Amino acid sequence: MKFVKEIVPYLIIIVLVVLIRTFIITPVRVDGLSMYPTLKNGEILLLKKYDRSFDRFDIVVVKYGNTKIVKRIIGLPGDNLKFVNNKLYINGKEIEEPFLSASVITNDFDINKFNIDKIPDGYYFVMGDNRTNSTDSRIIGVVPSKNILGITDFSLFPFNTFGKVK
Repeated sequence: MKFVKEIVPYLIIIVLVVLIRTFIITPVRVDGLSMYPTLKNGEILLLKKYDRSFDRFDIVVVKYGNTKIVKRIIGLPGDNLKFVNNKLYINGKEIEEPFLSASVITNDFDINKFNIDKIPDGYYFVMGDNRTNSTDSRIIGVVPSKNILGITDFSLFPFNTFGKVK
């Protein structure tokens, strides 16, 4: 009986950790350069699984095939978007992307490329900040919200990047 009393607190801790990682928050590692310079390869972020209210320019983790990719939401459900002369237009209005440096080039394209005139309900258009080196919605198409695992906006490692991510 003494053994059971000693092991119960450890079992409770294990169950709590599993529940927290499964449903609330978990670490995620950036793999590649598609979000550079905002995020670096190997950077460890906290993924908020509970937050399902996605906004434009949120950084999210997307399930894509057997992997997870870190991208930024550019287009929301109902949006018509296009890039012309390195400028983002959503529903005909130019939208500034303040997180991009002036040296980032986005080739012209239009959402009509996917045979849609606007992003369907429950879907999002995601892109990497490193536009010339990113597998994103320009290639994989719009992403269903069920494939978005959560929002990440906090860096844990390396320690020189610790804190809020924009």
